[in-house]
Amino acid sequence: MHGYIDCHCHISAGDFDKDVEEVIENSKKAGLLALLAVAEHAGEFTKIIELSERFPGFIFPCLGVHPVQEVPPEQQRSVSLQDLDAALPVIEQYKDQLVAVGEVGLDFTPRFVSSESDKENQKQVLILQAKVAKELDLPLNVHSRSAGRPTIHLLKEQGVEKALLHAFDGKPSVAMEGVKAGYFFSIPPSIIRSEQKQKLVKQLPLEHICLETDSPALGPEKQVRNEPRNISVSAEYISKIKGVSLEKVMEVTTQNALRLFPKLRSVIRP
Repeated sequence: MHGYIDCHCHISAGDFDKDVEEVIENSKKAGLLALLAVAEHAGEFTKIIELSERFPGFIFPCLGVHPVQEVPPEQQRSVSLQDLDAALPVIEQYKDQLVAVGEVGLDFTPRFVSSESDKENQKQVLILQAKVAKELDLPLNVHSRSAGRPTIHLLKEQGVEKALLHAFDGKPSVAMEGVKAGYFFSIPPSIIRSEQKQKLVKQLPLEHICLETDSPALGPEKQVRNEPRNISVSAEYISKIKGVSLEKVMEVTTQNALRLFPKLRSVIRP
């Protein structure tokens, strides 16, 4: 399997509005076979579906509600059940087109969480979305900032079997609990400047690693727009840490993505 899959990307972000065609073209030239476009709130859902229809067989939609809401952007706050109310009917409407429910999860960063009730709201929103994913037989695309252990524990408690933990910021020992549960971990290009991500990759089995860019965030350089074409940066650094060839990283991470997101197989032949 010659090529990469970007398992977590915000291609619907305003940062790409002016040149999305060029960004997609450059990512294909860099060896990208497909990218999973994740959502953060219901306001993005239609745009993501439209992008998946504009670039069929390349952009695959994931709809879900993020634990931190930025609507409007200057008012970041912890998610509420009301945010989910707006999202559920749209997820139901497009369920046949989705490859995952996401971006969902927990974010216990102090500036977003001012009380235990904020944490509880996040947990309830995640639990409900885990149920939706189970009903639709879809994996979860999961955010877990400053909440690695609580996220993995909650997923296990809810009986979640298929999950991608994106840009995991917890300890390798906590990540290994996720590996035992059968979860996958996607690694962004920011690994080249993150000692935590480097330690994580050193311990994670390659059979549980996927690639992501989280574009436009988590790029090789701080404060510079990240693009899906930078997926190769992740792969090359993983190859270096693991002491295996780039081709091996490409092959295994792509097979991992196809196992976790089986709907991709209809377009991408193993």
